[in-house]
Amino acid sequence: MDKLRNYDVSFSGLKTGRHEFRFEIDKEFFQLFDTEQEFTNPKIAVDVLLDKHSTFLEFEIKVKGTVELVCDISNENFDHPIENEIKVLVKFGEEYDDSEEDVITIPAADHAFNVAQLIYENVALSIPMKKISPNVSEEDLAILDKFSPKEDDEEEHESDPRWDALKNLKNKN
Repeated sequence: MDKLRNYDVSFSGLKTGRHEFRFEIDKEFFQLFDTEQEFTNPKIAVDVLLDKHSTFLEFEIKVKGTVELVCDISNENFDHPIENEIKVLVKFGEEYDDSEEDVITIPAADHAFNVAQLIYENVALSIPMKKISPNVSEEDLAILDKFSPKEDDEEEHESDPRWDALKNLKNKN
C-alpha cells in the first residue's frame, strides 16, 4: 500500500466538521494497480469531501473528467466524459473490514484513510459496458440492429411427458 500513500487522507488532528481534498488522476495512478484498463489517457479531477464526526467519518468522492475509449462499432478512439459520485461511511473497530457495501471499518489506531481504491472503483464504474463513439451514425446503428440476433419470443416450451413423469415422482415424496 506504500505506493498509494499519496492518496491517504489524514484525519487525525482535523477538527470535527467538513474538510475538502483534491486529487488529479492520470495514467500513472492507474498503473499503481495491477489490472488491465478498458481506457487510456485519463484526465480526471477527484474531489474528496470528508465530514469528520467524533465516532465515524463520512467520505463523499466525486470524479469528473475524461478517458479515451475504443468504439465497439467503428474501432476508433474517442473521449468519453466521466462523472460519478460515491459515499462511504468509515467507522472504527478492531481490524480493517470492507465486507459491507457502503461501510468500511478501519482499526481505531489509524490516523489516515487511503482513498485510492475507492477512486479506482468510482472511475471503473463510470465506464459504460457498450462503448459507442458519438461519431457513429444512426444509419450504422440501424444496420447493426437489423443484423443483431433477436431474442426468442416463445414464452414457454411444451413440456416433455417423460420429464412430467419424473416431476410426479418428486411431488409424491
